[in-house]
Amino acid sequence: MAKEIKQNMIRPRAKKLPDVTDEMWLQVDEEHRNLTEEFLDAHSFRDKTRKQYTSSLRQFFWWVHNSLNGKKLYKITKRDFIRYQSFLKNRGMSSSGIALKKAGVSSLNNYIENVVAEDDDNYKTFRNFTRGLPAIPKTITYEKVKITYEDYQTMMKVLEEDENYLGMAWLATAFNVGARRAEIIQLKTEILDYPIPEGQQYVLSHKVFGKGSGEGKVLEYMINTEALKYLKLWHEKRGYDHEYLFTTTYGGQPKQMS
Repeated sequence: MAKEIKQNMIRPRAKKLPDVTDEMWLQVDEEHRNLTEEFLDAHSFRDKTRKQYTSSLRQFFWWVHNSLNGKKLYKITKRDFIRYQSFLKNRGMSSSGIALKKAGVSSLNNYIENVVAEDDDNYKTFRNFTRGLPAIPKTITYEKVKITYEDYQTMMKVLEEDENYLGMAWLATAFNVGARRAEIIQLKTEILDYPIPEGQQYVLSHKVFGKGSGEGKVLEYMINTEALKYLKLWHEKRGYDHEYLFTTTYGGQPKQMS
C-alpha cells in the first residue's frame, strides 16, 4: 500500500472528479458536444491545455445534463454557474481547481460570443455567464516551505544512497535551474554535449515552451555545472539513449516523461 504523505498539508486534498467517459459524454446534449468539439478544433491548444479544457468542458456539461436537466447553454445564467462552482467547492476542490474548471467554460463562452453568435440566432444575445461573479474564496492545501541548500544536500544524499539517479538529476535541475515541471521534461540529451563557454559555469539550453497562450512562451534556461553533473550521471546509468533526458520505461520502451 502506498504511503500517504501528509507533511505540510493544511487541508485534505479534494477527491478527483470521476472521468466523464465516452458513453457518458454521448448522453450529453448533442449541441453542447458539437460546440465543445468546434471550440477545441478552432484553437491550436498545446496538448496539455487541450486535455485540461476537454476534461473541464465534459465535467461542466455532464453536470448540466444531470443538475440542470440538459438546459441549453444559451439559457444558462450566472446563478446556474455559481451553483456549479458550489458543487465543486462542496466536493472539497481547491480554489485553483475551481478556477481551472471555470477557465475552460469561460474560454468556450468567449468563443461563442465572438464567433458563434454571428450566425446562430440562439446566441445573438449570448453573454459569458462566468464574468462578473464573486471571487472564488482562496484555499491552500499545502504550506509552501522554501528549500535551503542544506535541505537540497540532504535530499541528494538520500537519493544517492537509494541509487536513484533519475531523482538526483531531477532534483539537481529543479533546484539549480528553476524551470517548471512541464519545462524540465522538455530538456534534450543534446544539452550534455554543449561546450561550456570560457569563463562561465553553465550552458544555455535549447528553446523550450513555457506557460502561455498558443504553444507557450519560448524560453532558454541556464543549466549550471551542478545540474549537468547529475544529468550526465543519470544519462550514464540509465543504460539507453533517448532524445530527452527525463524518461521512464513503459512496457520495456523508454518514453519522455509526462
